[in-house]
Amino acid sequence: MKLRVRAELVYRFEPPTDAIYQIEVAHWPGQEILEESLTTNPPVVFHEDKDAVFGARTLRAHLEGEVALVYEAVVENGVLKGLPEGVRQHDWNDLPAETLPYLLPSRYCPSDQFGRFVQRQFGETSGGERVLAILGWIRENIDYEHGVSDSETTAARTFIDRAGVCRDFTHLGMTLCRASGIPARAVSAYAHQLTPPDFHAIFEVYLDAGWWLVDPTGLAPIEGLVRIACGRDAADIAFLSTQGNCQMVRQSITAEAV
Repeated sequence: MKLRVRAELVYRFEPPTDAIYQIEVAHWPGQEILEESLTTNPPVVFHEDKDAVFGARTLRAHLEGEVALVYEAVVENGVLKGLPEGVRQHDWNDLPAETLPYLLPSRYCPSDQFGRFVQRQFGETSGGERVLAILGWIRENIDYEHGVSDSETTAARTFIDRAGVCRDFTHLGMTLCRASGIPARAVSAYAHQLTPPDFHAIFEVYLDAGWWLVDPTGLAPIEGLVRIACGRDAADIAFLSTQGNCQMVRQSITAEAV
């Protein structure tokens, strides 16, 4: 699918602070950037880094006052497929070494606290069937609701509150998958047909010798996702990280089929 994505971020940085953006489309196999542009007002000279593994790109700068940033790109994201029920789960000894960190607890995903729950709730399933059962449980039991969570909310808190937004759904989904022995990692994306439009947090699981994207909210079709960044949890994929405080003036995110 060919998609046009756009992010307009206007933030005020007072006092001046260092900032890191992750909003550019990733250089990822099967995802081709056909055209892109980046403008700022006032002009900013960014230091750009590229992640050698995930193709994610970061923009770094010391920012002061009100800064407006507009990023646009046209992307061909290939053919993305939903997770089939029948894909198999690997024994840990058979997993590639690079997947092992995504079996472990992380800042927002205390998977070591959920072993008993997943065994009781999903004990008769494995592989794709287990992941789909986890997604079904989340959608039935967790309400999509703004204002319930914040930047410090973990999957354990979401499990108790039974409400949250896309990053909370993703943290809980990854936590339950990791507790099931399935590698899971967070992905940030532009999402076609997401309402309201915004950056979207989803995740992917390693099954049957490959990574499969899943959306625990069910709010955006898999075929309309454009990858930005990937990591252990939201701490690795945040679209804006600052050393000091900043204030949002306005923000607009879109992803439209071309």
